[in-house]
Amino acid sequence: MGEQKRKETLKNDFIFGAKNYKFMLIGLGCIALGFALMAGGGSDDPNVFNPEIFNWRRIRLAPTLVLLGFGIQVYAILLNPNKDADSKK
Repeated sequence: MGEQKRKETLKNDFIFGAKNYKFMLIGLGCIALGFALMAGGGSDDPNVFNPEIFNWRRIRLAPTLVLLGFGIQVYAILLNPNKDADSKK
């Protein structure tokens, strides 16, 4: 009887809720997209300079997406998934 009660009280709860994981996946997608946009622009010949490495996409857009993704990750970690349940009490 005591062991059955213990099993009932021990619940495998996740640390984060489904809402947190959705935001984490969105943040991870932003980070991956930012790094993908940063890739490329190099030259096959080391003696030839390719000015494509200094275009707007690699200098402004991609780092902004990466920082936005990290911001979304922080928000996902700090988000309280039980906020609606707590306010109804």
